[in-house]
Amino acid sequence: MKVPRYQRPAAWRFIRRAMALRCPECGVSPIFVPWRKVRSLFDWFTPLDGCPRCGYAFEREQGYFLLSIWGLNYGLVGGIFLLVALWIQHRYNPPVRSAWWLLLLPMPVLSFLFARHAKSLFLAMDHYFDPHVKPPSAFAQDGQADERDLDRPIDDDEDGREHLSGS
Repeated sequence: MKVPRYQRPAAWRFIRRAMALRCPECGVSPIFVPWRKVRSLFDWFTPLDGCPRCGYAFEREQGYFLLSIWGLNYGLVGGIFLLVALWIQHRYNPPVRSAWWLLLLPMPVLSFLFARHAKSLFLAMDHYFDPHVKPPSAFAQDGQADERDLDRPIDDDEDGREHLSGS
C-alpha cells in the first residue's frame, strides 16, 4: 500500500486567511473580537484564546506577538512612510519640516489599525513555517492513522518509493 505524501498548503492560503483575520488552520473562526463588539483597547489588541472550531491556540506564551509588533507593524508602517517621504521629497521638493509633519501625523493611526493584521500575519507565517498540527503521514489498512507512525518522517528511496523511516 502506498503511503500518502503530506503536501504543505500554499503560503498564499495562510496570507489570505491572515488578511481576513481568520484562523490559520481552518480559515473559519475569527482571531480577534469583531470590530463592532470591541469595547476597549484590550479587545482591539488581544487575540482570542484559540479557535473554537479546530482548537488551534493563537497565543502560545507570554510575549509571543512581540516580534509581530516590532517587526511587522513598526517595520511595514515605517518602511511605507519612508518610501512615501522619499518619493514626496524627490517629486515635489518641499521644505524638510513640512514633509515630516505630513507623514508623522498619520503613522500612529495606521499603526493602530494595522496591529491586528500584523499579529494575524505573524501567526500565519509561524503556522506555515512551524506547523503545530501533525500532518497525516501513515495510514493503516483500514485507512486510519497508526499512532506509532505519526511522529516518524516519510523518506524517499533511491528509486523514488516512499517508506517510513525507522521501520
